[in-house]
Amino acid sequence: MPGVTRMQSLLFLLLFTSFIFLNSVNNVNAGITSVFIRDEWPSVDIPLDNEVFAVPNEHNAPQQVHITQGDYDGKAVIISWVTADEPGPSKVQYGTSEKNYEFTADGKMTNYTFYKYNSGYIHHVFVDGLEYDTKYYYKIGTGDSAREFWFQTPPEIGPDVPYKFGIIGDLGQTYNSLSTLEHYMQSGAQTVLFVGDLAYADRYQYNDVGIRWDSWGRFVERSTAYQPWIWAAGNHEIEYMPYMDEVVPFKSYLHRYPTPYLACKSSSPMWYAIRRASAHIVVLSSYSPFVKYTPQWVWLSKELKRVDREKTPWLIVLMHVPIYNSNEAHFMEGESMRAVFEEWFIHHKVDVVFAGHVHAYERSYRISNIRYNVSSGERFPVPDKSAPVYITVGDGGNQEGLAGRFRDPQPEYSAFREASYGHSTLEIRNRTHAFYHWNRNDDGKKVATDSFVLHNQYWVGTTSSQSYVSLSMILNMANPGIRINWLWH
Repeated sequence: MPGVTRMQSLLFLLLFTSFIFLNSVNNVNAGITSVFIRDEWPSVDIPLDNEVFAVPNEHNAPQQVHITQGDYDGKAVIISWVTADEPGPSKVQYGTSEKNYEFTADGKMTNYTFYKYNSGYIHHVFVDGLEYDTKYYYKIGTGDSAREFWFQTPPEIGPDVPYKFGIIGDLGQTYNSLSTLEHYMQSGAQTVLFVGDLAYADRYQYNDVGIRWDSWGRFVERSTAYQPWIWAAGNHEIEYMPYMDEVVPFKSYLHRYPTPYLACKSSSPMWYAIRRASAHIVVLSSYSPFVKYTPQWVWLSKELKRVDREKTPWLIVLMHVPIYNSNEAHFMEGESMRAVFEEWFIHHKVDVVFAGHVHAYERSYRISNIRYNVSSGERFPVPDKSAPVYITVGDGGNQEGLAGRFRDPQPEYSAFREASYGHSTLEIRNRTHAFYHWNRNDDGKKVATDSFVLHNQYWVGTTSSQSYVSLSMILNMANPGIRINWLWH
C-alpha cells in the first residue's frame, strides 16, 4: 500500500485480526451479563409543575405537537397537536423557507372522554407531495397563538442510502426518562423507532389518566415536533379499566397517535409497515390477535412478500413483547408470537427485531427455535445464521423502574444484557452494513456500551466478505486518509 506508514500498517493488521476473530465467534455462546450498577434517579414521575411539562403561554396555542410518517414511502407526514381551549383550525402552513409558507394542508379534529376527563381538541393533518431530502418549515395555530417548527424528509428510497434511526422503548415521564430523551437528541439520529409504552398514564386513576397523557405529549414535543416517531403500542396503551367503565382498549392511544396503516393495506392502525431510506420497517401489535387467519396474520403474510430487498435491503421488525428474553420480568411472554412468526422472520431474512416491555437492555445472538414442537424436535434455541438479531430496549426510564433480575445462568442465546437506562441507534451505511450502538445514560454522559457491526441478511452471504467489508468501513471511518475497498464474489 503506497504511502501507508508503518503505524497505519500495524493498525490495519490489528483491526484485520480483530475482525476475523470477532466474525469467527459470532455464534459462540460467550454471553456477557454486565455488572455495572449506577445510581439512577428515583422512579417517580416528574411533578406536573416542572418546566418540562410547560404549557405554551398564548391562549389556545398548539401543544403536544408530534409527527409521524404519513405514507408508505416517506413523502408524507401526519402532523398532530392539541388545542386546549377551543377547536381552532386543523390547518398546517408549510414551505421550504423559514417564515415563507407556500402551501397549506387541512386535516380533521377529534376529541374523546375517559371517565370524566375531556380531552382537548386533537388535530391530525396529512401533508403529502413532499420532496425527498428536504427541510420543511411548518406553522400551526393562528395569530399570537401560532407556533412554528420544522422537519427533514428522508432521502429517496434506495439500496445504499445511509440513514440513522434511534430506538426507544418504555419511556414514561420520570427524570430518568428525561435523561434518555436528552441523550437521544444528541445522537444525530433522524427518526425514532418507538417500541411501545409511551406515557404510562394508566398507572394513574380517573381524570389523572388523561392529564398524564397531556403532560407526556408536552414532554416529548422537543423531539416529536421535529422528526417522525414511528409508533408501536405496548401494554400500557391498552387502558382496560372496568372500574371506571372504560373497556375500549387503546382508546387514548388511537385518538392521539395515528399511523399510516391504510397506505400498506392494513386493516388496523395497530400494525402497519413503512419504507424509509434503505429500510423496510414492519410494526406488529403484541396485544392484538395474531394467530393463524386473524387480520394481523393475514396482513403480515402479504406484507413480507411485498418487501423488495433490491430497493430496501434492510428489513426491521418492531414489537413490544420480546421473543427472546432472559430477564425474570416478562420471561416467556413472547413465546406465543415466536411460535407463529419466527419461521417467517427467518424465511424472509429479517435483519433485526426490536422490542421493549422488559425494563433492561439485552441483545441476542443469531439463533432460532423453529425446530421445536410439542412432540418432537430440538427443545432449545440453536445458532442460526439465517435468523435475525433480537434486541430488547425497554430501558427508557419509566416509573416502574429497572428489571434487574436476570436469569442465572445466562442462556446461550443471550449475547449481552444490562439493567440500565438508555437508548439505541442503528446507523445504516449501505446495503451490506450498519453500525449499532446501545447508549447507556451514565452520569449525564452518553456511553456506548454495546456496539457491533450488523451484517445485512440478504446482501452479505459469507463470513469472509463480512470481515473484509467491516474492516474496510472501520478503517475508512477511523482514518479518512486511507480509502480501502474490498471486492468479493
